[in-house]
Amino acid sequence: MSDRHPNIVNAHELSWIETADAAGARRFGARAKPLGLPAGAARLGCTLYELPAGKCSVPFHYHLANEEAIYILDGEATLRLGHREVAVRAGDYVALPVGPAHPHQLINRSGAALHYLCMSTLQTPEVAVYPDSGKIGFSTALGGPGGGPFELQRRGSSLGYYDGEDG
Repeated sequence: MSDRHPNIVNAHELSWIETADAAGARRFGARAKPLGLPAGAARLGCTLYELPAGKCSVPFHYHLANEEAIYILDGEATLRLGHREVAVRAGDYVALPVGPAHPHQLINRSGAALHYLCMSTLQTPEVAVYPDSGKIGFSTALGGPGGGPFELQRRGSSLGYYDGEDG
């Protein structure tokens, strides 16, 4: 008989959640297992991600409220960070402070899947800015992967999460 504490979750016992819908599946394609919220975290999120070869994690973005960090468990990828592209690999830890100096996106150009943890503070409201597509996302509630749900807009028009992210 298992007597697990409610603040402990095991990633092997959780199901993967696809993070890209049909509109984003061509370019984006991570799978996620949220760990922080299911374990009872109130102010620190943590999600295990699997990023297949040839896919991007999420659209290039930065946050105005929540600081993030990435820890690469296995594999290798390219991290777009600000105006640079940087190779990352197993054992690398990346701090992603808030603000326009730290837009980020993982791109898996290797031939194998990448596994990483993404941690973040869980402050609401949150604003995320998407420089490639000119969108701004607003969220007032904690949710699934990426902290959503986000209301996305560009000059007053409501948009889908992957609108304008084809480039």
